[in-house]
Amino acid sequence: MIISHEYKFIFVKTTKTAGTSIEIALSKFCGSEDIITPIYPEEEMRNQLGYRGAQNYLPDGFYNHISGTKIRKLIGEQVWNSYYKFCFERNPWDRFIYFFYWCILSEPRPSIADFMKSNRLSFLKKTGFFLYTIDSKIAVNRVCLYEKLNEELEQLQIKIGLPEKLKLPRAKSSFRKDKRSYSQILDEAQKKQIAEVFSEEISLFGYKF
Repeated sequence: MIISHEYKFIFVKTTKTAGTSIEIALSKFCGSEDIITPIYPEEEMRNQLGYRGAQNYLPDGFYNHISGTKIRKLIGEQVWNSYYKFCFERNPWDRFIYFFYWCILSEPRPSIADFMKSNRLSFLKKTGFFLYTIDSKIAVNRVCLYEKLNEELEQLQIKIGLPEKLKLPRAKSSFRKDKRSYSQILDEAQKKQIAEVFSEEISLFGYKF
């Protein structure tokens, strides 16, 4: 998560939406007073690039995947309402498969069915939709779509007034060797279960299986 007083924006960081890469790219433009939460182990990557690392987050208790509700409480209504707030969302079926391979890095992996029996879907909901909504209503100025990543980044650069384009490093991108589409992996029951949990996102952003 980043709160930039320099450019007056708040980046609410959801999971499995290229959030770490985006956060690293945004760090390049942060000033000494901005709030940047730590990212591990990618903090070293940010340091190697010469960008600002984690800073100013401890006194008030900010952390990586903090919700909009908590951010608003910590920074106050005036800053929350006056800063440009954004996050990223992703097709829930695609996001789940990405999450599956990220959680289980080595073979043999459990089946998708067994993986889904845990609270994995609930975790994704809590670190996605519940972060950028307050009382089930979108609380940020823009929910950017992962599927239009380059276009969204170009628009963000203009909107928040960055002096140059956002260049994303390749963070957390080397763990998945199976490049099949989610539509080739999930069966009908799994498709429906994900659709039920993420019905709000599917309705809001028009996602299709």
